[in-house]
This record gives sequence, structure tokens and C-alpha cells, in this order.
Amino acid sequence: MSEAGNSGPKSLEIGKAAAYRVLARKYRPSNFSELVGQEPMVRTLTNAFATGRIAQAWMLTGVRGVGKTTTARILARALNYKTADIDQPSVDLAVLGEHCLAIMEGRHVDVIEMDAASHTGIDDIRDIIERVRYAPVSARYKVYIIDEVHMLSTQAFNGLLKTLEEPPPHVKFIFATTEIRKVPITVLSRCQRFDLRRIDAGALVAHLSSISAQEGISVDDDALAMIARAAEGSARDSLSILDQAIAHGAGTVGAAAVRAMLGLADRARIVDLFEHVMKGDVAAALGEFRAQYDTGADPAAVLTDLAEFNHLVTRLRFVPTAIEDASLSEDERQRGADFARTLSVRVLSRTWQMLLKGIPEVQSSNRPVSAAEMVLIRLAHAADLPTLDEALRSLEGAAPMQNGAPRPNGAPAGGGNGASAVTQTRMPAGPGGAQTMRLVEASPAPVAFVAPPEPVVETQSAPLKSLADIIALADAQRDIAFKVLVKSCIRFVRIEPGRIDVGLTSDAPKMLLNDLTTKLRAWTGRSWLVSLSKEEGGQTLAEMESAKRETAFLDAKSDPTVAAILARFPGAKIIDVRIPDAPEAETTEADVPVEPPADDDEP
Repeated sequence: MSEAGNSGPKSLEIGKAAAYRVLARKYRPSNFSELVGQEPMVRTLTNAFATGRIAQAWMLTGVRGVGKTTTARILARALNYKTADIDQPSVDLAVLGEHCLAIMEGRHVDVIEMDAASHTGIDDIRDIIERVRYAPVSARYKVYIIDEVHMLSTQAFNGLLKTLEEPPPHVKFIFATTEIRKVPITVLSRCQRFDLRRIDAGALVAHLSSISAQEGISVDDDALAMIARAAEGSARDSLSILDQAIAHGAGTVGAAAVRAMLGLADRARIVDLFEHVMKGDVAAALGEFRAQYDTGADPAAVLTDLAEFNHLVTRLRFVPTAIEDASLSEDERQRGADFARTLSVRVLSRTWQMLLKGIPEVQSSNRPVSAAEMVLIRLAHAADLPTLDEALRSLEGAAPMQNGAPRPNGAPAGGGNGASAVTQTRMPAGPGGAQTMRLVEASPAPVAFVAPPEPVVETQSAPLKSLADIIALADAQRDIAFKVLVKSCIRFVRIEPGRIDVGLTSDAPKMLLNDLTTKLRAWTGRSWLVSLSKEEGGQTLAEMESAKRETAFLDAKSDPTVAAILARFPGAKIIDVRIPDAPEAETTEADVPVEPPADDDEP
């Protein structure tokens, strides 16, 4: 290093500082084997180059930092690969080729990189169209790399279409974008598309660990897991965070330093907070949150981590192998599995929804700490509440008897004294039906008051049990048109005192349910709730009668006597089947029907 100049040690140190390159640039992949997490794309390109099926244009899409521009440069290098032994396109770039270094440094004359964000107009594309006719200066192909191609204007895209469809044989196009949906389909159809995937957290941890070893930096495994989670699948973001963490920790990277740098809460403490919330312990939850906030954790970040752990617990319930994720801490693995066995999906889903609504509130509030505490209070309070279906089941179980007397007709299912029957029932603990991590305490809960309907005098003594009873009522009221509608358009589901659930056929009148409610009130002298059920229901009465008639005709045809008659009289047919009702008393001679004499060919 002494040959660099005669300025002395001080100038030498300044030279070292000026020569430093950030990790994202220093460890940028230079060949396909160094790309992390993009094996499907590498396999496709390898097979294409091996068989000579090289496309004329490629479209690389993916989130920021997954390697779109790097892949474009590697692809340009592969297209123009040339060594003393190889003079053809190749994906095996182990040996540095004639054009490789200039291409990877972005200074090769035949590899033109253009940022579409700053060259959006038709004039920029017209310049490309004019130049593509000329052969490359020194390389095999003239390669145009257009980054953020979705930023081009509509005119620019249209101007590029013809050249993109039939480019000269010496020209290749490589496009990169983070917004693939903004690229016209006419452009996409002319390109071979590769979706670069987010890099798995485990792969990122291994990549960061390898780079740390090469740099001689000591890094905690928990710190690497935090960086991988914060990067969200982006290799560039992970290396930038690692670079920052190395500077923050003065050469060593510890979990506490990374946590403080990113404003994260301790993952173990997040699990503690989750446990307090699920137990409904408001005081402990608020105390734990304040302790995390005092150590520098951002309130919105705490709730975000809480939502991520809630998602992890839910995922572990259905995908137990998710526990092998390398980005998880040992505390998250063990306690997350315990929560997955204990908490129900309904409670986890409810917590997730409440956190999704609460996090934006905290982020937009001018008092984020107070907003976060209110979210935690809501979560802890909801932990004591049963879900809607459990509340209904508990009400049904507690409703039939109150103080030894049957419930009056029309009274609320939970009783009329304002106390909820749900709070008098303890929820079972366990994976089969546990809704909280502790039993619900028996305490009175207010029930919304519903004014009872005005007393009416019932004019129909017999209760309604089926659609047949409604048909009988319509007959008694001589409402033949409504009787026909009920028979042909209503499917029976269930009937209770004061309530009827039905289904409707596709051709049912829109006002049929309203008409049924009105007529039943007028005919029975009491209020009825007629609702459209989600269940399809059974057959309509008209369909049942039709099916019964068809069955009767089939039975009649199979009867030996009728079959003999039909055989005896060619052309005879069955036009009706009548089955007399069974007699209630002993049958006398007068009760026995006498068959009329056959005066024609029909039985």
C-alpha cells in the first residue's frame, strides 16, 4: 500500500475510507450461481441457452432488491460471453470473459442501460429505434436494459412495439419493473417473463451469515433473523441493514443493537404481551407495553410484531412444519406451538382483524402511545367475550327454564331480567372449544332491551307446524291465488313459534315474504317473523305433489291387475290415480267403494 503515494499514514487512511464500497455493491452477484433464491429462473435460462432457444426480449419483475438489474447485467454478460476457449452465449460464467468486467460495471458500449423513470417520452424510444439498425461495436449482441419500464408513456410503448416484435438479429431487450400490471399486455406478449421471487428468510439468513464471515464480523443469530425479517425478502435491503448494524455496533452486531436500531421490540417480550392479552389481563398487558416503549420500541412496531406473532400462531395450527423457519427465535417456536394448540381459530381471527384496524389508528394518531394502549385494552377485553355462535348456543342452553318456569312466549332467549346467560356459563379450555386462556367469570352483562310486541288475541287455536298448515289457512280464508304461490314458490326450512325460515324458488315474487308476514298476522292474530334462510330448503308443495303423483302412476303401472287391463285393451292409458283415505273406524258395507262399470277403454 506504500506505493499509493507519499502523503503519510493520514492520507492513506483517507484513501481507505474513500475506497469503501457498501456491502450491497461489494457482494453483488456476478454470475447465475451467485443469485440467491432465484433457482427456477436460472434453470429456465440454463436450458434455453443449452438448446439455443434464446429469446429476443425478457421481462424481469419483482419487488425491490430481489436482483432485477443484477440479473439483467448477468444476462447481458451471458449473451456476449467470449473467452479464449468459448465464443458463444453461455450461462457458465466461471471464467471472466472479454466483455464481462465492463458489462458488470455498466460501462460497455454495446450494453445500453436506460432508466425509464427519467426517459419516459417517445423521443427517447425513437432514439433507440434509430440505433438498433447499427451492428454492435465489439460484442456479439447490442443489449438494451430498460429499468422501471412501466414508467414509459403510452406513446413510448406504442413506438417500441414494432421494433420489439421484429428486432434485428444482433439486438436483445431486457426490461425490469416492480409494477408489472402497468406494462401493456401488448408489450408483455412480446417478452419472455420471469417473476423474481422474494428471497426466503432462511436463505437470507444464510446469505448474511456468509457475508459476515467474509467480512470478519461477529453477528448473533437472533440479529440475523431480525435483519432478514425487516428486509421482507429483499437481498439489497438486508445488506443495507447489515451495513448499518455493523456501523451501529462498531464492528460487532448484537441482537440488542439491531433491535434498538430498527425500533423493534424484543420478540420474547412480544410473546409475553400476546399471552397477557389472550388472558385478558389488561394491567399486565399495559405494563409490558410501557416497558417495551421505554426501551425505545415504536408503538406501531409493537402492534405490528403482535400481529405477526398472531399470524404465526394461526399458521402453526394448520402448518406445523412452519416451526422450522430459520427466522424464528426459540421462544417463538416453543410458545407459538403451545398457543396454536390452546387458542381457537375464531379468537385468533378476531385478534387479527382488531390489530389490522388498530395499527393504522396508531400510525395516524398524534398520540400513538395512547392509541396503542386503547387497542390493547380492546384486545384484552375481547378475550373474555365468546364468539357470536357460542353466545347463541349458551343462550339456547340457558333459555328453556328460568327459576323453574318455562320461558313465556316471545320472551328474549337470554331472559328478561337484563342478565346475560352467557356470563353464567364457563367456557371449556382446550383446543376443541377454548376461546380464551382462562375461564369466563360469571358476571352480569347488560342485554339490549327490546320492546315486546303489542298483545294481540290469537284467532288461530291450532299452531302452525308446516307449510300445509299455511295452505289450510289460505283455504279457510278463500285466498286461492296466495295458496298457489305458497305451494309453488316456497321451500320449507324450519318453523318455530313466531318465526318461519323458508327458501324461495327463482321465480318467486319479490314481495312474497312481506305478503306472507302480513297475511299470517291477520289470520293468526299474532306477529310472525318470516325470513329468507341461507339453506336451500326442501321441495315446494307443488314439487312434492308432482313427485307423489308420478310415483303413484309408476306404482299403478306395475300393479299386475292394471297391467293386465292395459294389455287386454290396446291403446288404454292411465289418466288418474285415486287412493281412498284409510278408514278411522271399522269399515261397513256402505263404506266400501263400488267400482263403476267400465263403459269405455280407459280404466
